[in-house]
Amino acid sequence: MAKLWGGRFTGATDPLMHEFNQSLSYDQRMYDADIRGSIAYSAGLVKAGILTEEECKSIHDGLGKVLQEWTSGTFKIEATDEDIHTANERRLNELIGPVAGKLHTGRSRNDQVATDMRLWLIDESAKIRQALRDLIDVLVNRAEKEIDHILPGYTHLQRAQPIRWSHFLLSHTANLVSDLSRLDSSLPRLSVMPLGSGAMAGNPFAIPREQIAEQLGFQSLSLNSMQGVSDRDFIAEFLFTTTLAMVHISRFAEDLIIYSSAEFGFVSLSDAYSTGSSIMPQKKNPDSLELLRGKSGRTFGQMAGFLMTLKGIPSTYNKDLQEDKEPLFDAAETIHRCLLIFQGVIATLTIHPEKMRAALTDDLLATDLAEYLVRKGTPFRETHHISGSAVRLAEEGKTSLSKLTLEQLQTLSPKFSEDVKEVFSFETSVERRDVPGGTSKRAVHEQVAKIRALVK
Repeated sequence: MAKLWGGRFTGATDPLMHEFNQSLSYDQRMYDADIRGSIAYSAGLVKAGILTEEECKSIHDGLGKVLQEWTSGTFKIEATDEDIHTANERRLNELIGPVAGKLHTGRSRNDQVATDMRLWLIDESAKIRQALRDLIDVLVNRAEKEIDHILPGYTHLQRAQPIRWSHFLLSHTANLVSDLSRLDSSLPRLSVMPLGSGAMAGNPFAIPREQIAEQLGFQSLSLNSMQGVSDRDFIAEFLFTTTLAMVHISRFAEDLIIYSSAEFGFVSLSDAYSTGSSIMPQKKNPDSLELLRGKSGRTFGQMAGFLMTLKGIPSTYNKDLQEDKEPLFDAAETIHRCLLIFQGVIATLTIHPEKMRAALTDDLLATDLAEYLVRKGTPFRETHHISGSAVRLAEEGKTSLSKLTLEQLQTLSPKFSEDVKEVFSFETSVERRDVPGGTSKRAVHEQVAKIRALVK
C-alpha cells in the first residue's frame, strides 16, 4: 500500500529512515482505540454526506475483522506499515476494497493519533485507578485489624513518639488517596476529543463532532483545532501524577525495607516477594520493595525526558510528538504492575508486634512528661526544658526516664507529684492524641472510615 503522504515523493524511503520514522513497534497497543475512533468517525461521515449507510456498514464490518485479527494475534504486519493507523487502514483496504479510502476523508493522522492516545489513556487510567483502590483497600483493612499494636514513630530516622502501627499504615495510605484524587480530577482534561481538528485548521466537511464525541464517550471537544492536534498536556499531567504516586510507593517501600531489617525486625516479607543471596545462604532480600523503590526513578526519567521534548516544539503537530508514546506506555505499564506487586506485598506481610513493643523506650515519652507539667499550669517552653533536663538526669544516672524517683523529678519542678507515674504508659500516650488525624484508637477508626468514603 502506498504511504498516506506519498504523491509528491518519487524516490523510495531509506530503509533506515523508515525504521527511524515508524512507531508501529510500540503504538500497536492502541489498535482497539484506533478502530473505535474509526468506527465513530465513519458514522460521522455518513451524517456529513461522504459515506452512504451501505459503505459505512462495509467499513464497520471490515474494522470488526481487523479488530478480531489483532485480538487473536493473527494480524500480519507489513514492512510498509508506519504506525497503527496506516496498518489498520491498509488491512481494511485489503478486506473491503477502495471504499476504505473514504474513511480518511477530512481526517489527519494528527487528530487521529491525538484521539487514539486519549482513548487509550482513559482505559488505562481506569485500570490504574482500580489498582490504587484495591491497594488502599488492603491497607485500610490491615489498619483496622491491627489497630492495637504500638511501635515507635520516627522523625529524622530517630525514635520520636509512640504511634499505632495502623497510624503508620494510614499515613502512607493518605498519600495514595491523594494520588487517586489527582487521577480522578484529571479525567475532564483527559476526556477531550480532538477528532475533527484535521491536520491543524479544522474539518472541511461539517463533521458532527458532538455526535462522534458522545459515541466515543468523551466529555467535551477540543476548543481549538491547532491546539487540539498538538496538545499533550494530558500526557505530561499523567506522567507527573504517576511519578508522584511512584515516589509515594518508593517512600513506603523504604520504610518497610528498614522495618524488615534484623536491626528493626518489625515486619517480614512473604517468600513470594523476597529473594535469596547467590553467596550468603542466610539472606532474605526484600527485592520486591527495592524494585518498587527503583521504578520511581524510571517514571521520573520518563516525565523529565518528555517535558524536555515538549518544551521547544513550535505550534501544532511536529514529529517530535511521536516521542510522547513510549514514555506514556512505559509509565502506565510500570505503575500498574507496581501497584499490583505492592498490593501482594502488603497483603502477605507479617508483622511482629513483640519487636515493635520491645523498641518502645521511656525516652519516647519525654514529650508526654512535658505535657504533664503543661496540665499543671506550666508554660510549654518551660516544660520542654524541664523534660529535657529529666532526660539528661536519667542518662547521667544510667537509668530510664520512668525510673527517676519523685524526689529527683521535684528537683526540676515542684509540680511533679505521685500521678507522674501515669505518664509512663505507651497506651495512654497514643490515646491522648485523640484529635482528627491523630493516633488514638478512635482517631484511627475515623481515618479508616473517611478513607473508605473518599475512595468509594
